[in-house]
Amino acid sequence: MFKEKENKRLSATDTLIGQGTLSEGKMICDANLRIEGEHRGDIECKGDVIIGECGIARSNISARDITVAGKIFGDILTMGRLIITPSGHLTGNITAHTLIIQDGGMLNGNCYMVHAQDGKNRPLAESETSQLHNKDSITKDSKEKSLQAG
Repeated sequence: MFKEKENKRLSATDTLIGQGTLSEGKMICDANLRIEGEHRGDIECKGDVIIGECGIARSNISARDITVAGKIFGDILTMGRLIITPSGHLTGNITAHTLIIQDGGMLNGNCYMVHAQDGKNRPLAESETSQLHNKDSITKDSKEKSLQAG
């Protein structure tokens, strides 16, 4: 019973830099990081980094997975997935295993694609899986209509 409580205390806590907050300096974190305010300085994160729609990072960022919905001015290194959402702007060079730029997202810089260190892809999240299934069904429907028409 007590061991269960002990494990909860030792688990990593996510870090939030809230809207209206400015932080400066090198940030090193073991847990996930979400920036809705502004951060200036390098970021080394063992977890995921999310730059929210209101977030600005003037940083070189190293993390497991990175999602950009705000603005980043700096270089990115991820052995996982980099996602730039429709509201996301990234100015800098990227090194990533997987790159997803959604319609409207902007990337100004160079892109270097690398293989994951362990050679395995991270499984897709439930929402990503449903998006792929929707795209697959649309593609199949289009192919069937083309065959029927031709």
